[in-house]
Amino acid sequence: MIYKLLKNLVLIYLFLCLSSTFGQRTNLDWKLHNIGEVRQLVTNMGTLWQANVDYPGLIYSEFPRESHEEHIGEGGIWVGAIFGSDTLVSVTTSWNSNFEFYPTDEPWDTIWIVNKNDTVDIPYWQGYVGVSDQDLICRYSDYNIRTIPDHHPLYLDVIQNSYSWASEPLDEMLIFNFKVISTNYDLDNVYVAYWLDGNVGYRGSGWDFALDDYSVYYSDKKFGVSVDDPGHFDGTAYSPIGVQIFPPENIPSDSLRWTFNWYPGQGLGAPPGQDALRYEQMASGVIMENQQDPIGSQFIISFGPVDMYAGDTLSFFVAVLFGEGEEGILKNVDRLDWLVGQDFKVPSPPPLPPLRIKARNHEVILKWDAQPGDINPETYIDPYRADSSQQPFEGYRIYKSTRSAAGPWTLLGEYDLPNDGYGYNTGLEHEYIDKGLLNNFDYYYSVTAYSKEDTVIDFPSQESSIYVNAKQVIPGTAPPQTVGEVAVVPNPYRGDIAYQDYDPQWEKPTGTRDRWMEQDRRIQFINLPISCEIKIFTLAGDLVATILHDNPSKGYEDWNLTSDVGQTVSSGIYLFTIEDTNNGQAQIGKFVIIK
Repeated sequence: MIYKLLKNLVLIYLFLCLSSTFGQRTNLDWKLHNIGEVRQLVTNMGTLWQANVDYPGLIYSEFPRESHEEHIGEGGIWVGAIFGSDTLVSVTTSWNSNFEFYPTDEPWDTIWIVNKNDTVDIPYWQGYVGVSDQDLICRYSDYNIRTIPDHHPLYLDVIQNSYSWASEPLDEMLIFNFKVISTNYDLDNVYVAYWLDGNVGYRGSGWDFALDDYSVYYSDKKFGVSVDDPGHFDGTAYSPIGVQIFPPENIPSDSLRWTFNWYPGQGLGAPPGQDALRYEQMASGVIMENQQDPIGSQFIISFGPVDMYAGDTLSFFVAVLFGEGEEGILKNVDRLDWLVGQDFKVPSPPPLPPLRIKARNHEVILKWDAQPGDINPETYIDPYRADSSQQPFEGYRIYKSTRSAAGPWTLLGEYDLPNDGYGYNTGLEHEYIDKGLLNNFDYYYSVTAYSKEDTVIDFPSQESSIYVNAKQVIPGTAPPQTVGEVAVVPNPYRGDIAYQDYDPQWEKPTGTRDRWMEQDRRIQFINLPISCEIKIFTLAGDLVATILHDNPSKGYEDWNLTSDVGQTVSSGIYLFTIEDTNNGQAQIGKFVIIK
């Protein structure tokens, strides 16, 4: 932990020193693979963690969804080569190293999102056609920043595109395709490594959950795994994380020298920072014995040597896999082998239904009929089915959650094509009204479209992403004309009541936290006019807080029982005044807090 803290302090210092240069010469970006069960951060620096981008989240690689189970501390490729008389290695990320790959400052050098079978003209990849349900494409180079200390570039461009899927059996894996291009020079004895700092376990406030992991390697599959040791500080994780490398298609795997090297955590070891030592490890051909002591999992898998002439492209891909325990992740290795054999050409779900939601008093109306300009899920064509059903749309499913846009979800209804021998044959609908809801509470809805199964290749029905189509809605009444009926709920507020356990939740964690904290307390002023000012006082007349309200459709405001100077308030009777800023009318009231 001390080592990781010192490393982070060094990286922060270097970032501050070079931030103005980065801002002028790079266009940093991040996106999330979020269409399936894996929620993975991707940057256009080639890293699977925050690096220098402004990602605001706490977790980089969450699986399963909403589990708050982390899997990655760092992750990315290294490329090493003999260049003249020098041995050089360029790294996307590593301990004991600066970040050495960056995008340009061109506005299009961001991360592109492309859906399956859509065609997009990317400046460096004209006519790109989406392969998976959610492709992310970016480009970065090891020479865009020339002021990185101790970095001698190989003048490499890397084009990275990654795949994820919305439905079983492929929603527990990600595929990263890499095209490494030598832009200027002939490079001898090129080696490529994938570096993974696996941090597996429930993500709390610190990094203690990462201290009980260990590394395992399956030589026949070129597959490295970070595994959480059962028990300890973070309990037992649901899923390990594994990395499998597929070398270039034109190079037999057994003709290459493979290396698996793990490094102990807790400050007991780390990859070297000098290029020559790093290259020596990448090219060693040593397969270390599996790690026995669960003191942190960090490893590289590397292959080579390959010679590259100026202008050559080295293409390979890396799979990042998850699953229920080691048995589940190995099952996904077999699924991946089948997927590779299919050249990633597999049946896909229908497009997302064009969901529109309207909130009213105690009810919500959902509609998803295709309007002019919308993509109609019912008419999509899937060219990769093995059966004869080229238009395999079957039906819609309606989901609801009272917790978050990531679930858990309750199935409200399912409508499918009538008289076709599949499903329930209920007939299609394009509207659903959910009644009896509580006003001013958060609800979440999603409507998905799903296909028939492909019985020829035994491929299950595919469903569009429930997460991508999720929408938040708050039922309630329109704001009144002026003050006079403003009230506080709950009144009294009682500190001995677990409001966070209500369904739907009255109080819930904000941001990326999953556990309630003091600042999540909540009372609500209801029946507010469009524009007004709320002032809260003690009985002694001391002003505690001021809340400004200006919203033509929302007739309430929340207060977290914290004063304007950041202090939590104590038990007692409080007064409030509401002044309508449009007409000057006012209302006075009181409420009670019991902690």
